[in-house]
Amino acid sequence: MKALWRILCLLCVVMLTQAVAAPLAPLEHRRGLEQTWLSVPEWYRVHSPTEFAAYLSHDGKPSDFPWLGHVGQLWGSYAAATRAQLRDARSAPNAGYHLTNLATAGGTSVEYSLRAGYELTAGRLAELTRGVAPTAEETLAARVAQDYADFIRTRPWYEFDFFAQLAAVWRDTGAWGPDLLRKWERKYALTTEYLAKGLCAQLVRLVAPASASSDKPTTAIVVDRWLDRIDGAWPEMQRLRSYQTGGQLLLVPRHAAFSIISTAIARSGANFVEIAGNGPEAPILLSVLAGQDWKPRKGAVLLRQPVLTQPRVTQVVFSVPISALAESLRDLDTQGLRLEHLHDY
Repeated sequence: MKALWRILCLLCVVMLTQAVAAPLAPLEHRRGLEQTWLSVPEWYRVHSPTEFAAYLSHDGKPSDFPWLGHVGQLWGSYAAATRAQLRDARSAPNAGYHLTNLATAGGTSVEYSLRAGYELTAGRLAELTRGVAPTAEETLAARVAQDYADFIRTRPWYEFDFFAQLAAVWRDTGAWGPDLLRKWERKYALTTEYLAKGLCAQLVRLVAPASASSDKPTTAIVVDRWLDRIDGAWPEMQRLRSYQTGGQLLLVPRHAAFSIISTAIARSGANFVEIAGNGPEAPILLSVLAGQDWKPRKGAVLLRQPVLTQPRVTQVVFSVPISALAESLRDLDTQGLRLEHLHDY
């Protein structure tokens, strides 16, 4: 009888421990912590177009852009993220995310290799005939590159309207003008690019899994106090529950907006307790643009890669536990460093 009583007491202790440790986020807002690792190569597909757009905005030559260097960095980030995920015993395999990353990385590698081959041959020859000022097509290409970089921070790439940009190439740039050879070579290059991407985007929209389109645009977080000094207006932020300890369960936007609102939360003095069902000891990744020798004061560095078009700038990706996230964000503020992305789950 005593043995049975001990077993029952042990079961009660186990159940109570599990109840205490259970995530506070609603079930539909919980996501595995492996997603913070695997989003690193996914977001390189945002950082690379962003770098290209900044490069074109300063009249950079497409033939000098490090296309193949970016392919190497993309696969390097995927390898580093996968190794970290495999070392983390709490990470689920998530084969679907891996397949998405492999398909995206493979497609990007093909695209960048083809662009490198073209820009280093026909593109470079046509560049030699150009005067000082960019052609209308080059100006349009720089604008579209920036629009695309801004778009994919919050929306899937295949929702971008490439066909509208293709129409603009022929509607807005005219048939005649200075540097005629370069002008028509750029027309051909942009027409080919936007047409191919538009067709690929249509195909992806047809075959994209339903889960991608139904993915929730919000993240459930728990902070240790009410955010009475948070900067900015966030109509998307909802308070779901308050706790006697002063903690709050909130819904906040995901992706690029999550980086901005998390920084605002940290500046308000609040600290993170849970994100997407992952508790205070779970790792979360930050990407920072800093000097070549910069190291985070807390956390473990996952990846260091130079920004290839800005030799003095380095992208540093490092992990901290959720309990230290707000402190790390405040520390970046103190150092005057730019948070490139916070890798939500």
